[in-house]
Amino acid sequence: MLSRVAENLYWMARYIERAEDTARLLSVNSHLMLDLPRHLPLGWAPLIEMTGTLEAFNERHSSFDERSVVHFLCADSQNGSSILAALASARENLRTTRDVVPREIWEEVNQLYLSVAEHAENGVSPRRRDAFLKSVICGCQTLTGLIEGTLSYGPARTFIKLGRHLERADMTTRIVDVRSASLLPQNPEELLPFENLQWMSVLKSLTAYQMYRQQVRLRVRGPDVLRFLLQDPNLPRSIACSLEMVGHELQLLPRQDRVAATVSLVRADVVDADIQALAHSPSKLHAFVDELQIGFAAIHDTLSATYFVNSDGLPRGQIQSQNHAGESDND
Repeated sequence: MLSRVAENLYWMARYIERAEDTARLLSVNSHLMLDLPRHLPLGWAPLIEMTGTLEAFNERHSSFDERSVVHFLCADSQNGSSILAALASARENLRTTRDVVPREIWEEVNQLYLSVAEHAENGVSPRRRDAFLKSVICGCQTLTGLIEGTLSYGPARTFIKLGRHLERADMTTRIVDVRSASLLPQNPEELLPFENLQWMSVLKSLTAYQMYRQQVRLRVRGPDVLRFLLQDPNLPRSIACSLEMVGHELQLLPRQDRVAATVSLVRADVVDADIQALAHSPSKLHAFVDELQIGFAAIHDTLSATYFVNSDGLPRGQIQSQNHAGESDND
Protein backbone atom coordinates (compact mmCIF):
# COMPACT_ATOMS: atom_id res chain seq x y z
CA MET A 1 0.00 0.00 0.00
CA LEU A 2 1.28 3.48 -0.87
CA SER A 3 1.96 5.68 2.15
CA ARG A 4 -0.31 8.34 0.65
CA VAL A 5 -3.20 5.87 0.65
CA ALA A 6 -2.45 4.80 4.24
CA GLU A 7 -2.42 8.42 5.38
CA ASN A 8 -5.72 9.21 3.66
CA LEU A 9 -7.41 6.21 5.27
CA TYR A 10 -5.98 7.12 8.68
CA TRP A 11 -7.34 10.66 8.45
CA MET A 12 -10.67 9.53 7.04
CA ALA A 13 -11.18 7.41 10.16
CA ARG A 14 -10.15 10.27 12.46
CA TYR A 15 -12.60 12.66 10.82
CA ILE A 16 -15.47 10.17 11.00
CA GLU A 17 -14.79 9.59 14.69
CA ARG A 18 -14.51 13.36 15.25
CA ALA A 19 -17.89 13.99 13.61
CA GLU A 20 -19.57 11.30 15.71
CA ASP A 21 -18.04 12.48 18.99
CA THR A 22 -18.92 16.11 18.29
CA ALA A 23 -22.53 15.09 17.62
CA ARG A 24 -22.55 13.18 20.93
CA LEU A 25 -21.25 16.22 22.81
CA LEU A 26 -23.88 18.52 21.35
CA SER A 27 -26.68 16.05 22.02
CA VAL A 28 -25.73 15.41 25.64
CA ASN A 29 -25.15 19.09 26.38
CA SER A 30 -28.56 20.00 24.94
CA HIS A 31 -30.25 17.52 27.30
CA LEU A 32 -28.11 18.53 30.27
CA MET A 33 -29.07 22.18 29.86
CA LEU A 34 -32.73 21.16 30.13
CA ASP A 35 -32.11 19.20 33.35
CA LEU A 36 -30.12 21.81 35.25
CA PRO A 37 -31.41 25.11 36.72
CA ARG A 38 -30.83 28.19 34.60
CA HIS A 39 -28.76 29.95 37.27
CA LEU A 40 -25.93 27.38 37.15
CA PRO A 41 -23.06 28.80 35.05
CA LEU A 42 -22.59 25.83 32.72
CA GLY A 43 -23.54 27.18 29.31
CA TRP A 44 -22.10 26.24 25.93
CA ALA A 45 -18.54 27.57 26.15
CA PRO A 46 -17.11 24.26 27.49
CA LEU A 47 -17.92 22.57 24.17
CA ILE A 48 -15.59 24.98 22.40
CA GLU A 49 -12.88 24.21 24.96
CA MET A 50 -13.35 20.47 24.45
CA THR A 51 -12.81 20.71 20.71
CA GLY A 52 -9.79 22.99 21.07
CA THR A 53 -11.23 25.67 18.78
CA LEU A 54 -11.46 28.65 21.13
CA GLU A 55 -9.28 30.95 19.03
CA ALA A 56 -11.16 30.19 15.80
CA PHE A 57 -14.51 30.68 17.55
CA ASN A 58 -13.52 34.06 19.00
CA GLU A 59 -12.52 35.26 15.54
CA ARG A 60 -16.07 34.83 14.26
CA HIS A 61 -18.32 35.15 17.30
CA SER A 62 -18.59 37.64 20.14
CA SER A 63 -20.42 35.46 22.68
CA PHE A 64 -20.89 31.80 23.62
CA ASP A 65 -24.63 31.78 23.12
CA GLU A 66 -26.39 28.56 22.17
CA ARG A 67 -26.98 29.32 18.50
CA SER A 68 -23.41 30.52 17.84
CA VAL A 69 -21.81 27.48 19.49
CA VAL A 70 -24.14 24.94 17.89
CA HIS A 71 -23.74 26.49 14.43
CA PHE A 72 -19.96 26.63 14.85
CA LEU A 73 -19.78 22.93 15.79
CA CYS A 74 -22.45 21.69 13.37
CA ALA A 75 -22.45 23.71 10.18
CA ASP A 76 -19.40 26.00 10.02
CA SER A 77 -17.35 24.78 7.08
CA GLN A 78 -14.42 27.00 8.17
CA ASN A 79 -14.15 25.15 11.48
CA GLY A 80 -12.23 21.94 10.83
CA SER A 81 -13.76 20.35 13.95
CA SER A 82 -17.37 20.97 12.93
CA ILE A 83 -19.50 18.00 11.91
CA LEU A 84 -19.87 19.33 8.37
CA ALA A 85 -16.17 20.05 7.86
CA ALA A 86 -15.08 16.76 9.42
CA LEU A 87 -17.35 14.75 7.10
CA ALA A 88 -16.22 16.81 4.11
CA SER A 89 -12.60 16.00 4.96
CA ALA A 90 -13.43 12.32 5.48
CA ARG A 91 -15.16 12.23 2.08
CA GLU A 92 -12.23 13.93 0.33
CA ASN A 93 -9.66 11.61 1.92
CA LEU A 94 -11.63 8.55 0.82
CA ARG A 95 -12.50 9.91 -2.63
CA THR A 96 -8.93 9.60 -3.86
CA THR A 97 -8.42 6.15 -2.31
CA ARG A 98 -11.85 4.55 -2.69
CA ASP A 99 -10.52 1.74 -4.86
CA VAL A 100 -8.99 0.05 -1.78
CA VAL A 101 -12.28 -0.28 0.14
CA PRO A 102 -15.62 -1.89 -0.77
CA ARG A 103 -17.85 0.41 -2.81
CA GLU A 104 -20.50 0.44 -0.08
CA ILE A 105 -18.13 2.24 2.30
CA TRP A 106 -17.51 5.05 -0.19
CA GLU A 107 -21.23 5.31 -0.95
CA GLU A 108 -22.10 5.57 2.74
CA VAL A 109 -19.46 8.26 3.39
CA ASN A 110 -20.65 10.22 0.36
CA GLN A 111 -24.33 9.90 1.32
CA LEU A 112 -23.67 10.87 4.93
CA TYR A 113 -21.81 14.00 3.87
CA LEU A 114 -24.50 15.04 1.37
CA SER A 115 -27.23 14.51 3.96
CA VAL A 116 -25.39 16.56 6.60
CA ALA A 117 -24.61 19.31 4.09
CA GLU A 118 -28.31 19.54 3.23
CA HIS A 119 -29.63 19.54 6.80
CA ALA A 120 -26.81 21.09 8.89
CA GLU A 121 -28.36 24.56 9.02
CA ASN A 122 -31.73 23.12 10.06
CA GLY A 123 -29.97 21.02 12.68
CA VAL A 124 -28.89 24.17 14.50
CA SER A 125 -32.47 24.91 15.62
CA PRO A 126 -33.50 23.33 18.96
CA ARG A 127 -36.59 21.74 17.43
CA ARG A 128 -34.71 19.76 14.78
CA ARG A 129 -31.36 19.37 16.51
CA ASP A 130 -32.00 16.06 18.24
CA ALA A 131 -33.06 14.27 15.04
CA PHE A 132 -30.13 15.77 13.11
CA LEU A 133 -27.52 14.72 15.67
CA LYS A 134 -28.99 11.23 15.95
CA SER A 135 -28.76 10.87 12.17
CA VAL A 136 -25.07 11.87 12.26
CA ILE A 137 -24.27 9.40 15.05
CA CYS A 138 -26.22 6.63 13.31
CA GLY A 139 -24.48 7.34 9.99
CA CYS A 140 -21.02 7.21 11.58
CA GLN A 141 -21.86 3.99 13.40
CA THR A 142 -23.15 2.50 10.14
CA LEU A 143 -19.80 3.31 8.56
CA THR A 144 -17.93 1.65 11.42
CA GLY A 145 -20.11 -1.44 11.00
CA LEU A 146 -19.50 -1.54 7.25
CA ILE A 147 -15.76 -1.28 7.75
CA GLU A 148 -15.75 -4.01 10.39
CA GLY A 149 -18.00 -6.29 8.36
CA THR A 150 -16.74 -5.87 4.80
CA LEU A 151 -13.12 -4.69 4.71
CA SER A 152 -10.50 -7.42 4.52
CA TYR A 153 -7.86 -7.69 7.22
CA GLY A 154 -4.83 -5.89 5.85
CA PRO A 155 -3.02 -2.53 5.86
CA ALA A 156 -6.13 -0.54 4.83
CA ARG A 157 -8.11 -1.83 7.78
CA THR A 158 -5.14 -1.37 10.11
CA PHE A 159 -4.65 2.33 9.32
CA ILE A 160 -8.38 3.00 9.58
CA LYS A 161 -8.46 1.46 13.05
CA LEU A 162 -5.32 3.34 14.12
CA GLY A 163 -6.97 6.62 13.18
CA ARG A 164 -10.28 5.73 14.82
CA HIS A 165 -8.85 4.66 18.18
CA LEU A 166 -6.32 7.49 18.46
CA GLU A 167 -9.01 10.09 17.75
CA ARG A 168 -11.34 8.36 20.22
CA ALA A 169 -8.73 8.44 22.99
CA ASP A 170 -8.03 12.10 22.24
CA MET A 171 -11.72 13.06 22.47
CA THR A 172 -12.24 11.07 25.67
CA THR A 173 -9.48 13.02 27.41
CA ARG A 174 -11.03 16.32 26.31
CA ILE A 175 -14.45 15.32 27.62
CA VAL A 176 -13.06 14.07 30.94
CA ASP A 177 -11.01 17.24 31.41
CA VAL A 178 -13.67 19.83 30.72
CA ARG A 179 -16.74 17.99 31.98
CA SER A 180 -15.19 17.01 35.30
CA ALA A 181 -13.17 20.16 36.00
CA SER A 182 -13.75 23.35 34.02
CA LEU A 183 -17.48 22.76 33.75
CA LEU A 184 -18.07 22.53 37.50
CA PRO A 185 -19.27 25.62 39.43
CA GLN A 186 -16.76 27.24 41.75
CA ASN A 187 -19.03 26.73 44.76
CA PRO A 188 -19.20 22.99 45.59
CA GLU A 189 -22.35 23.44 47.70
CA GLU A 190 -24.14 24.88 44.67
CA LEU A 191 -23.25 21.79 42.64
CA LEU A 192 -23.98 19.12 45.24
CA PRO A 193 -27.65 18.46 44.34
CA PHE A 194 -26.71 18.09 40.68
CA GLU A 195 -23.42 16.20 40.99
CA ASN A 196 -24.91 12.94 39.71
CA LEU A 197 -26.32 14.71 36.64
CA GLN A 198 -22.89 16.14 35.88
CA TRP A 199 -21.10 12.80 36.08
CA MET A 200 -23.91 11.09 34.19
CA SER A 201 -23.39 13.63 31.38
CA VAL A 202 -19.72 12.64 31.23
CA LEU A 203 -20.69 8.99 30.80
CA LYS A 204 -23.47 9.71 28.33
CA SER A 205 -21.16 11.84 26.20
CA LEU A 206 -19.27 8.60 25.58
CA THR A 207 -22.33 6.28 25.55
CA ALA A 208 -20.87 4.62 28.63
CA TYR A 209 -23.64 5.10 31.21
CA GLN A 210 -25.27 1.67 30.93
CA MET A 211 -21.92 -0.12 30.82
CA TYR A 212 -20.87 1.79 33.93
CA ARG A 213 -24.00 0.68 35.80
CA GLN A 214 -23.49 -2.93 34.71
CA GLN A 215 -19.81 -3.17 35.58
CA VAL A 216 -19.27 -0.75 38.47
CA ARG A 217 -22.62 -1.45 40.18
CA LEU A 218 -22.35 1.68 42.31
CA ARG A 219 -24.02 5.05 42.15
CA VAL A 220 -22.42 7.53 39.81
CA ARG A 221 -19.44 9.08 41.62
CA GLY A 222 -16.52 11.10 40.30
CA PRO A 223 -13.63 8.76 41.20
CA ASP A 224 -15.45 5.69 39.86
CA VAL A 225 -16.35 7.46 36.60
CA LEU A 226 -12.77 8.62 36.11
CA ARG A 227 -11.41 5.14 36.78
CA PHE A 228 -13.93 3.63 34.37
CA LEU A 229 -13.22 6.08 31.53
CA LEU A 230 -9.46 6.17 31.99
CA GLN A 231 -8.50 2.62 32.97
CA ASP A 232 -11.26 0.12 32.20
CA PRO A 233 -9.75 -2.45 29.79
CA ASN A 234 -13.10 -3.54 28.38
CA LEU A 235 -14.91 -0.27 27.62
CA PRO A 236 -14.31 0.51 23.91
CA ARG A 237 -14.14 4.26 24.57
CA SER A 238 -11.89 4.19 27.65
CA ILE A 239 -8.44 5.63 27.08
CA ALA A 240 -6.66 2.46 28.21
CA CYS A 241 -8.73 0.29 25.85
CA SER A 242 -8.27 2.67 22.90
CA LEU A 243 -4.51 2.71 23.36
CA GLU A 244 -4.49 -1.08 23.74
CA MET A 245 -6.23 -1.32 20.36
CA VAL A 246 -3.69 1.07 18.80
CA GLY A 247 -0.87 -1.11 20.11
CA HIS A 248 -2.55 -4.26 18.82
CA GLU A 249 -3.00 -2.83 15.32
CA LEU A 250 0.61 -1.68 15.20
CA GLN A 251 1.77 -5.28 15.61
CA LEU A 252 0.45 -5.95 12.11
CA LEU A 253 2.78 -3.38 10.54
CA PRO A 254 6.53 -3.40 9.79
CA ARG A 255 8.89 -0.88 11.45
CA GLN A 256 6.45 -0.39 14.31
CA ASP A 257 8.97 -0.49 17.19
CA ARG A 258 9.23 3.27 17.80
CA VAL A 259 5.50 3.91 17.52
CA ALA A 260 4.62 0.90 19.69
CA ALA A 261 7.09 2.03 22.37
CA THR A 262 5.49 5.49 22.44
CA VAL A 263 2.02 3.97 22.76
CA SER A 264 3.19 1.70 25.60
CA LEU A 265 4.60 4.65 27.54
CA VAL A 266 1.40 6.68 27.23
CA ARG A 267 -0.77 3.70 28.15
CA ALA A 268 1.39 2.98 31.20
CA ASP A 269 0.80 6.55 32.40
CA VAL A 270 -2.95 5.95 32.14
CA VAL A 271 -2.98 2.56 33.84
CA ASP A 272 -0.71 3.71 36.69
CA ALA A 273 -2.53 7.00 37.33
CA ASP A 274 -3.63 7.76 40.89
CA ILE A 275 -7.36 8.15 40.29
CA GLN A 276 -8.21 9.29 43.83
CA ALA A 277 -5.71 12.14 43.63
CA LEU A 278 -6.95 13.20 40.19
CA ALA A 279 -10.61 13.05 41.23
CA HIS A 280 -10.10 15.42 44.15
CA SER A 281 -7.86 17.95 42.40
CA PRO A 282 -9.09 19.60 39.18
CA SER A 283 -5.64 21.15 38.68
CA LYS A 284 -3.92 17.73 38.87
CA LEU A 285 -6.48 16.23 36.51
CA HIS A 286 -5.99 19.06 34.03
CA ALA A 287 -2.18 18.67 34.17
CA PHE A 288 -2.56 14.91 33.71
CA VAL A 289 -4.78 15.39 30.66
CA ASP A 290 -2.29 17.86 29.22
CA GLU A 291 0.42 15.21 29.51
CA LEU A 292 -1.82 12.68 27.76
CA GLN A 293 -2.50 15.15 24.96
CA ILE A 294 1.24 15.59 24.49
CA GLY A 295 1.57 11.80 24.44
CA PHE A 296 -1.12 11.45 21.76
CA ALA A 297 0.64 14.08 19.66
CA ALA A 298 3.88 12.12 20.03
CA ILE A 299 2.14 8.93 18.89
CA HIS A 300 0.75 10.70 15.84
CA ASP A 301 4.07 12.36 14.97
CA THR A 302 5.99 9.07 15.25
CA LEU A 303 3.34 7.25 13.23
CA SER A 304 3.42 9.93 10.56
CA ALA A 305 7.22 9.99 10.38
CA THR A 306 7.34 6.19 10.11
CA TYR A 307 4.63 5.51 7.58
CA PHE A 308 3.41 8.65 5.86
CA VAL A 309 6.23 11.05 4.86
CA ASN A 310 9.98 11.45 5.02
CA SER A 311 11.58 14.47 6.62
CA ASP A 312 11.80 16.04 3.16
CA GLY A 313 8.07 15.53 2.63
CA LEU A 314 8.41 12.73 0.07
CA PRO A 315 6.32 9.54 0.33
CA ARG A 316 8.06 6.59 1.93
CA GLY A 317 6.76 4.20 -0.70
CA GLN A 318 4.68 1.13 -0.06
CA ILE A 319 3.44 -0.27 3.25
CA GLN A 320 2.79 -3.98 3.46
CA SER A 321 1.33 -6.10 6.20
CA GLN A 322 3.99 -7.72 8.36
CA ASN A 323 2.09 -10.98 7.93
CA HIS A 324 2.88 -10.85 4.22
CA ALA A 325 6.29 -9.19 4.00
CA GLY A 326 8.47 -8.26 6.95
CA GLU A 327 9.46 -4.87 5.54
CA SER A 328 8.08 -2.35 3.09
CA ASP A 329 9.32 -1.89 -0.46
CA ASN A 330 10.90 1.52 -1.00
CA ASP A 331 10.43 3.48 -4.18
